[in-house]
Amino acid sequence: MNKAELIEVVAKKANLTKKDAGTAIDATLDAIKRGTKRGGVSIAGFGSFNVSSRKARLGRNPQTGETIKIKASKTVRFRPGKDYKESL
Repeated sequence: MNKAELIEVVAKKANLTKKDAGTAIDATLDAIKRGTKRGGVSIAGFGSFNVSSRKARLGRNPQTGETIKIKASKTVRFRPGKDYKESL
């Protein structure tokens, strides 16, 4: 499912126009982005978004086989909630 399909489904379920549903989805995604920067977002029954740190490490260039240094970085992790896991 892509964003356009998500907007269509939300518009039908919530009886909104596609424009209003798109605005609501954009606002939700923006709130999740800002929340993860502040330490995490937890949505009961769905899951949680948290920032995770990756240590610097050595990797390998697949084309040349040369060893390269990969910088430390941050990434977002999603952990599904119990209800969401059980629905799969």
